[in-house]
Amino acid sequence: MKGSIRRNSILLGLFAVLTTTIIAGTYLGTRERIAEEQRKAAEKALLEIVPLHRHNNAMLDDTVAVGAEASLLGLRKDADIYVARQDGVPVAIILPAIARDGYSGDIQLIIGINIDGTVAGVRALAHRETPGLGDKVDLKKSPWILGFNGRSLADPLPEKWTVRKDRGVFDQFTGATITPRAVTAAVKRALDYYAEHRNELLGIEEDDNG
Repeated sequence: MKGSIRRNSILLGLFAVLTTTIIAGTYLGTRERIAEEQRKAAEKALLEIVPLHRHNNAMLDDTVAVGAEASLLGLRKDADIYVARQDGVPVAIILPAIARDGYSGDIQLIIGINIDGTVAGVRALAHRETPGLGDKVDLKKSPWILGFNGRSLADPLPEKWTVRKDRGVFDQFTGATITPRAVTAAVKRALDYYAEHRNELLGIEEDDNG
């Protein structure tokens, strides 16, 4: 009996080692491919906001680190800000941001801002908003998010950076106000962040003489 238990234990141990080896081998064999696919997906999202004709650098490799303490962006963890350059000259940045007050939780965004402070584009990367209502923040469902293009802190004025129901200038969705209100506020905060950190983000040195 003891011998049988010992043999079974050894066989189970060998099976566990073999299984672990196979899993590890599969992971190592596909890790680079997965990383490359993730990189391509990230690059595609960035290029929707700042297309190739506007820059000639590799945005994924031209980044500025931003910490979760950057409260205006609502981040849950450290992330990267991407810089778009044409012949070495900055033309736009793309900020990660989270609207934490969506109807069903966090709405993950990327927000492109031109160097003049106008919005280059906004995309919702992930959300759990209600299908047919709040999911209109997704460009695949609705063109609503394109309404931020070209806007700035001066257009509209800060007090108008909200939905029409709140006496702002941005449309809400029929039957859904919380989601567009949250995204609109997140875009406004991203513009505020850019205004506060513009020189740092663009690599412009402060003039010590004022």
